Amino acid sequence: MELKSYFETTNGTGILSTADSKGNVDAAIYSRPHFLENKIAFIMRDRLTHKNLESNPHAVYLFIEDGPGYKGKRIYLTKVKEEKNSEKIASLRRREKDSNPDEDKFLVFFEFNRERPLVGDY
Repeated sequence: MELKSYFETTNGTGILSTADSKGNVDAAIYSRPHFLENKIAFIMRDRLTHKNLESNPHAVYLFIEDGPGYKGKRIYLTKVKEEKNSEKIASLRRREKDSNPDEDKFLVFFEFNRERPLVGDY
């Protein structure tokens, strides 16, 4: 998967945008995605982004590359499944310290719909 190698080699800032069933939008900073089972996955806590995905499975991950100019990607996604507090989450974590180990964590899997550059391309 071309996206997998892109995210393994490119540094930047990621933003995951979701909306609830009424169209109320949210955007939150998220780390680079994981690529598992031919799906794109994010680890998330039970906060607004996760709540929105319960009523509306669609999301956009916007990734802004480090460096000058506006380079990056917009990835359009649809949630297909999730795992709660699975052992897989601990093995995927990129940070060693968990600031709240007792809080529920979800591994949320998405189907890839399409990709657009960060700027332009209607």
